[in-house]
Amino acid sequence: MEMNYDSKVLHELEEELNVQILPGTEIMADVGSHHFVKSNSGVLVPQPTDDPRDPLNWNTFWKFSTMACVTAETFAQGMGPLSLAPMFPELMKAFDCDLAAAVQFTGVCILVLGFSNFIWVPLATSFGRRPVILASTLICLGSNIWRAQAQTYSSFMGACVLNGIGAGPAESLQPTVITDVMFLHERGRYNTLYFFFYWGSLMIGPVIAGVMAEFNDWRNFWWLNVALHAFIFLACLIGFPETKWNRAHPKESLAVAPSPHSQSSDEPKEPVAGEKPMAIEKMDTEVAAPTPDLSKTATAMRDPFLGKGSPARKQFNLFQPNPSPLRSIILDLWIPWKLFAFPIVEFAAFVVSWSASSFLTLNLTQSQVFAAPPYNFPPQSVGFTNFAVFVGSLIGLFTAGPASDWVSARLTRRNRGIREPEMRLVAMIPFVLVMLLGNFVVAFGYEYQWDWRAIVIIGYGCAGLQVAALPSITSTYAVDSYKPVTGSVFVAITVNKNVWGYGFSAFITPWSLASGFVPPIMTNMCLIFLWCCFGVVMWFYGKKFRYWSRNSNVHKM
Repeated sequence: MEMNYDSKVLHELEEELNVQILPGTEIMADVGSHHFVKSNSGVLVPQPTDDPRDPLNWNTFWKFSTMACVTAETFAQGMGPLSLAPMFPELMKAFDCDLAAAVQFTGVCILVLGFSNFIWVPLATSFGRRPVILASTLICLGSNIWRAQAQTYSSFMGACVLNGIGAGPAESLQPTVITDVMFLHERGRYNTLYFFFYWGSLMIGPVIAGVMAEFNDWRNFWWLNVALHAFIFLACLIGFPETKWNRAHPKESLAVAPSPHSQSSDEPKEPVAGEKPMAIEKMDTEVAAPTPDLSKTATAMRDPFLGKGSPARKQFNLFQPNPSPLRSIILDLWIPWKLFAFPIVEFAAFVVSWSASSFLTLNLTQSQVFAAPPYNFPPQSVGFTNFAVFVGSLIGLFTAGPASDWVSARLTRRNRGIREPEMRLVAMIPFVLVMLLGNFVVAFGYEYQWDWRAIVIIGYGCAGLQVAALPSITSTYAVDSYKPVTGSVFVAITVNKNVWGYGFSAFITPWSLASGFVPPIMTNMCLIFLWCCFGVVMWFYGKKFRYWSRNSNVHKM
């Protein structure tokens, strides 16, 4: 419920539509006397303000610049932690360790990465997204210098820990920026774009690392990362303005005095009968503007800056002032743990975690399988197998987001313009089937040493397709239901995912050596399928779960 109706307007809409409007439920069409700001795609959710600095009003250039910078940051920060797989033989030689110890370079890094968001998300909420993207990029730059220079196992492990701390925003910042800058009907495709570049970085990283390990020095891969982070830091410094824009809660907006430009001199000072105020947005340091009424006013008059705005100079400050930073930080430390009690967030966290572990299986086993007989692939060829995963994720990019948005829009029209977040869950079905196929092919292909083409093209391709699709659909569902705490939702998801990923990285190698590849991969596949089946539960009972949490303070953050 991002429209921020006051209680009287909400009650009127519920009476006219004969439906209960809960957090997550959105009205995507005019209702009786209530009219909203629209685009060619229909009613805009959330409703933008009439302020050109509002990120929802920014023109195409600034929206593109912002999304390009944060997407580049996601790609660069994600590339380092899981790029080690083709390097394992070289790392084992350099640091005199066995395969299980080398795998822990990846496991420890992703564990730290997940928990580091307990630092980054509170900072992003309290002081803005801009300082987080700049500071984290600098930390990643420093950690990659350390990786390139490390001479001992413990030193390289220390660099992995620092890299994990710096790379945390790769798993939480872009979804928050998407909700800052994009409207509801656009989020499915942009969240799929996020997951494509995030998982794409984990796929392309090993390709580059494999080539450099075989034909150059593996340490030069980390110098390449240094150069990449330096470039992204400069790009973000210039092209990434602050996107944090606090949107007034209805109770706040009703208490605000009118601004001089809210009514022209020939307009009545009292609201017209039957028309109710509607909340709009404000910056941290400014007084909220009055709420516009829901009368039949043209969109161009309601928001003359829609698609024409641009950031102000102060949105390029290194951070945004916060009158109560300690309170914001404490809340952001607590909210992710609270969200684990919400079934919708738990559902999204488990689907994302186990879908990701399906990809992690390939990352951790590709050298173990393809560098050994009968394949005997060199590091470069091991790295090249990730191209199949990347192509699969590319297909997911062009299908999952648009499909979930299309399904939601179609079901919304059939539901009299009322959108429920559960509507996008239908789009999971084909990708669950793809996930099952991919895991079967990889597990039995590994075990019985099938032709590498079948394993890589079908198995790896399906893994890339499902990991770009299932996490995108389910996490967007959770964000639609609890939009005010988007960052905390992704902290909860990331912690769940990375704790399981760390455990999986610790037992997959010894388990596969002792029992073969079928038991661990099939067990993991069954768990993914189990969590995805809870989508049926959410379809029927998701709205009831949102009803249980309708009065929670997470909707007032």
